[in-house]
Amino acid sequence: MSNVLLVAEAFGGQLRKATFHAVTAAKQAQQQVGGELHVLVLGKGVGALAKQMTAFGANQVWVADHASLEHTLAGPYAQVIAAAAKQVNAEIVVGAATAAGKDLFPRVAARLGGAAMASDIMKIESKTTFKRAMWAGNIIATVELSTPVKVITVRPTEFESAKPGAEAGEPKPFAADLADPKVSFVDFKEVKSARPALGEARIVVSGGRGTKGDFKPIEALADALGAAVGASRAAADAGWVPNDYQVGQTGKIVAPELYVAAGISGAIQHLAGMKGSKTIVAINKDADAPIFQIADYGLVADLFKALPEMVDGIKKS
Repeated sequence: MSNVLLVAEAFGGQLRKATFHAVTAAKQAQQQVGGELHVLVLGKGVGALAKQMTAFGANQVWVADHASLEHTLAGPYAQVIAAAAKQVNAEIVVGAATAAGKDLFPRVAARLGGAAMASDIMKIESKTTFKRAMWAGNIIATVELSTPVKVITVRPTEFESAKPGAEAGEPKPFAADLADPKVSFVDFKEVKSARPALGEARIVVSGGRGTKGDFKPIEALADALGAAVGASRAAADAGWVPNDYQVGQTGKIVAPELYVAAGISGAIQHLAGMKGSKTIVAINKDADAPIFQIADYGLVADLFKALPEMVDGIKKS
């Protein structure tokens, strides 16, 4: 019987929120395959995280706890995931289409005898057929994977976050037989912020070319709302904000409950990264800006006047 293997992603001692969205996709894949759902948690000292994953209805949770897996290096991680997929007879291997996932899962597919892969999928049609966005979301392609084993990464914004139940059963250890790695961990320079992480925030306030490099109004509104700060590619390329603020086709894909776009015209590459947001508010001086076509609420105004007024209103309320 063929099964499904979900790879849980952890960072900083916590499971990534994207993992809980991937759980929903993995369960849908399990229904198509008709077998069992297995979950693999990798890292160092991740036993508690593996125990947490038992609350999501998997038939079995496996934990690969090894010093060589302390840091998310694609080489050793892919080696362990491929071995686990073979052991549990996985027909479909599922992961989240995060920055780490995009680096990792093509290597997993290669280690599984050249398994076919579909990345950033939006819907599972059958055990062989998946839908994914192309050309900045202008085209939704239906792709068919014909190899015995398939590897997919799912776009978290397209799948509901799975709700945990009671923790059930105990994770089983997975023996990580790691060969000498060809790469070694040197350093990780994390951009730390008191604000929520962009990819996991409930509210995002983004600025674009219209800020003219002054992100203070954007940051003030974000702080008033307890939001993350985002940016268009133009703002990031100009060096006004760090690159990891970028939202869009070549940046982060977000789908918060509220997305405020200030001074962003709405180029299709940016829309591809945020149009799944539940409520979109656009603020732009140009009444013909494309962003207004997808906005739930639009305000034709100068952001340097409108945003401070919004901050004042929030503080008064």
